[in-house]
Amino acid sequence: MIPKINPFCYNREKKSENLRKGALLMITIQKYIRAQSLEEAYTLNQSRRNRIVGGMLWLKMGRGSINTAIDLCDLNLAGVEETEDAFRIGAMTTLRELEKHPALNAYTCGAVRDAVKDIVGVQFRSMATVGGSLWSRFGFSDVLTVFMAMDAYVELYKGGVVPLEQFAQMKADRDILVRLIVKKTPGRFVYTAMRNQRTDFPVIACALSEMGGEYRAVIGARPARAMIVRDAQGLLAGGVNAGKAAAFARYVSDSAPTGSNTRAGAAYRSHLIRVLVERSMHELGGVL
Repeated sequence: MIPKINPFCYNREKKSENLRKGALLMITIQKYIRAQSLEEAYTLNQSRRNRIVGGMLWLKMGRGSINTAIDLCDLNLAGVEETEDAFRIGAMTTLRELEKHPALNAYTCGAVRDAVKDIVGVQFRSMATVGGSLWSRFGFSDVLTVFMAMDAYVELYKGGVVPLEQFAQMKADRDILVRLIVKKTPGRFVYTAMRNQRTDFPVIACALSEMGGEYRAVIGARPARAMIVRDAQGLLAGGVNAGKAAAFARYVSDSAPTGSNTRAGAAYRSHLIRVLVERSMHELGGVL
């Protein structure tokens, strides 16, 4: 005999189960502190149960419990300071500030604006911070990808000034990212990315630069962390033309390992790298 099921009890149990699952997909915070010094923030952050929250836009998509959420908003770390030889970008600077900063975008040939303009929406970019975008070293990070094409460094509270390329490969620790430093090394920059939808994560991200005769291609959303491919074979020596752009694009595609996820397969990503690098090289080199 098949037992009868009480619909009321069944639905109530399913509802409870769904609520339990939902609870696992959210962040709970026990205490909130606005640090009054970097030393205070650093000391609090040494506990694995505490977290620096930044804009908290990526963090809230995770799960788990935070004992103490540490806010850096009182530490004067927001804004872009331009000096004679660099841009000093505080960790609490929003992506919207980068998008709208005239001097930074003039220096980067609009590459910074192009890198952030399709990140979700204006409201999101008005809250998401540079520090949060860089510290997590997300594979899909447009921000990490574009700045790795530049002469850029991060300033860590205890770790000092570290080249961004080196920082991108470091394991996360309990230090604090204070600011991003972009040196005004003369150069040219181009950023492009392929997305399935305009505000989606990039399927592949590509930043190209030429500084002092050195060409580099930065490939992000492989889907692993962004990596730099330099022109080690001298394919672009003497300037860029259509043939050299195509050869360098093939070299970059062969040099940048790719993988598969729900947004794209590895082979498609490798194909996109070749296409985007070649197009971007034409733009960078002024090839018609």
